[in-house]
Amino acid sequence: MRRVTQEEATTLSATTTFRDLGILAETAEALEAVGITTPFPIQEMTLPVALAGADVIGQAKTGTGKTLGFGLPLLEAVTVPADVEAGRATAEQLGDAPQALVVVPTRELCQQVTNDLLTAGKVRNVRVVSIYGGRAYEPQVEALARGVDVVVGTPGRLLDLAGQRKLRLNQVRCLVLDEADEMLDLGFLPDVEKIIELLPAKRQTMLFSATMPGQVIALARRYMNQPTHIRAAEPDDEGATVANITQHVFRAHSLDKPEMVARMLQAEGRGLVMVFCRTKRTAADVAEQLTRRGFASAAVHGDLGQGAREQALRAFRKGKVDVLVCTDVAARGIDVDGVTHVINYQTPEDEKTYLHRVGRTGRAGAKGTAVTLVDWDDIPRWQLINKALGLDFPDPVETYSTSPHLFEALSIPEGTKGTLPRAERTRAGLDAEEVEDLGGPDSRRSTQRRSGGTAGATAAKPARTRQRRRTRGGVAIAPTAGGAEPVEAAAPAAATPEPEAGEATAPRTPRRRRRTRSGQPARSERTES
Repeated sequence: MRRVTQEEATTLSATTTFRDLGILAETAEALEAVGITTPFPIQEMTLPVALAGADVIGQAKTGTGKTLGFGLPLLEAVTVPADVEAGRATAEQLGDAPQALVVVPTRELCQQVTNDLLTAGKVRNVRVVSIYGGRAYEPQVEALARGVDVVVGTPGRLLDLAGQRKLRLNQVRCLVLDEADEMLDLGFLPDVEKIIELLPAKRQTMLFSATMPGQVIALARRYMNQPTHIRAAEPDDEGATVANITQHVFRAHSLDKPEMVARMLQAEGRGLVMVFCRTKRTAADVAEQLTRRGFASAAVHGDLGQGAREQALRAFRKGKVDVLVCTDVAARGIDVDGVTHVINYQTPEDEKTYLHRVGRTGRAGAKGTAVTLVDWDDIPRWQLINKALGLDFPDPVETYSTSPHLFEALSIPEGTKGTLPRAERTRAGLDAEEVEDLGGPDSRRSTQRRSGGTAGATAAKPARTRQRRRTRGGVAIAPTAGGAEPVEAAAPAAATPEPEAGEATAPRTPRRRRRTRSGQPARSERTES
């Protein structure tokens, strides 16, 4: 395994554009159309190696452009009709089976990678399809049947469709494992190995992640052919987190946290905000509290159906909602422009989770602010994270919503309260974004569970109206005019023979209740002596 360090990459310093790195003119044109012209270090170091067809292990901090680092070589590896027209390929090389596969751990990351690949491959008209759970099978099967060049998917749904022979993987030339460490943490390693076994032995394999534990290296040694390990970082950025992210850590009381967050959300210059919680219930509760305080908030967590999760993310990207309260399901793959603040409402589980949460801001060279609220019980956990990352917050200062140093550190205007003034409530809110009916197993939950004003709460079911049956002498009678519709009387326990024609029927005598005492029948009536 050969390693490429930052020092070895200094020779690439004169290369300042993607065109200089040797990508196709159509791909460069598509990137320039959205304002992407200069590569980040991980892209600059990876492209020459990956374009040559070598296996690559790419490691860089979150938010530094890993997706295009593997996405551009992957797009160059597939053959599309535009290549035939340009004389770079022959018609015999075209096909409808996937030529490249990207495996990701979460649905949100699947969407993010798909969107980036569609953007970069727009001019060449590369067909990219996302395959993940929570959606109906039929549209995904139809998309595969129409023909596809690149498939981006989560392990479970990929195996399902491959097992049904709806997804053919025998013509894949390039495999990418994105966020491999997260797939290992989520227990996807057996599924990933099954997917790799379905692929051709001769292929290019790329593995990308922000962190590189031993299990990932072992996976690479087992399934990759002499990979080149590329680890990229800015020359002046030595820490574990991106240097342009300002970090604050406060010791806070759990009952005071909603008030603290509400005041942080009124800091000067703040844009979109992501609030991270450890549990689904806490995320739903915090989103609801912020909505009651006047903020346009939405929740994303595992108890929501896929339709509701995508609704919240669309509203957040479009600015209809400016506060997204989420669990760690959104800590990877969410790349939204304008996220200025990340708030850790609860201490993350470990240092990797902290890095990915904080990495939602300060992306692509922008500045960001990260605030972590540590409960008294979580001090030991935080100290382990602080030590692992080499941070300078071993003993967070005790902080409350009225603490002067909180206002000063986050530029909160003096006199700010925990409720957003009505004049500043200008966002459209979550209800302005429609819920898409995905037709999958979560579609019912998508419509019943909504974030925002009723974050994470289940919609109340309409109560059944119980109709009273009118009886007389044990026989049901029809209602009067204008009343409710007739209700059939319940069938008697024992069938009574119908009377013959002309036979008179005696009125039914109501059965009298027998009084008992201590389980013994009482004396019926007093008799005269």
